[in-house]
Amino acid sequence: MFDFAGLIEPGSRDEGLLNEIDPARLPRHIAVIMDGNGRWAKRRHLPRVAGHRAGVEAVRATVETSARLGLEALTLYAFSVENWKRPPFEIEALMTFLKEYLRKELDNLLRNNIRFQTIGRINELDESVQFELRSAMHRTAGNTGMILNVALNYGGRVELVDAFRRLLDNCRAEGRAPESVTEADITRNLYTAGLPDPDLLIRTSGEMRVSNFLLWQIAYAEIYVTETLWPDFRRPDMFAAIIDYQRRERRYGGLLDGSVRAVVNAS
Repeated sequence: MFDFAGLIEPGSRDEGLLNEIDPARLPRHIAVIMDGNGRWAKRRHLPRVAGHRAGVEAVRATVETSARLGLEALTLYAFSVENWKRPPFEIEALMTFLKEYLRKELDNLLRNNIRFQTIGRINELDESVQFELRSAMHRTAGNTGMILNVALNYGGRVELVDAFRRLLDNCRAEGRAPESVTEADITRNLYTAGLPDPDLLIRTSGEMRVSNFLLWQIAYAEIYVTETLWPDFRRPDMFAAIIDYQRRERRYGGLLDGSVRAVVNAS
């Protein structure tokens, strides 16, 4: 059963929402587009970086909630390849907050048996950022619980370019014909190789787009959009997203008859 002992007050809204979640039908992998930091700050007449700092608490709450629910993986869209267009001081602040999070939260990651990973062109980030990322990955490499996957300097199209380059190199080395390439070959060359595709994609702030995020992997993901701005996203918001997910019928392009139900339930 879920491990929220001491964190949820009996009779609270959190407990009521938690009781609506079916433990047998949890998404294996949730991906989140963390949007709305700038608007959160603007509404409070604060600089944009104040919204990014406030968003760190939402990350902390979402990671802990996901781990205690027993998810296999959580992927957070932290910094896109397009984000380099932002003012240098904002980019520097984002990277500073990332490093601070990794230093401060490492003990929590270890305590919750969470394995930290990254996806994206990490080699293009500042060396100080790479150092903190490598340190967190090394320290948590032996953990066997949820995988926390952070997308940094990431773009879905860039990921496909990198995957196709690796696949092309492999085909040349192995002497394979182009017509032998399968979807499974492409999947094995993505940044997310080894992870299940996201079952649920959450986007905060009400925007109705996927913003170049996990374009291959979300082909059959359920999409949940909330008006909540990312800095305000907390445990009840995550519970609400999962409850909404569990109310849907996942057909994978077919009809949900008995035979298809059996396949879905076995997956």
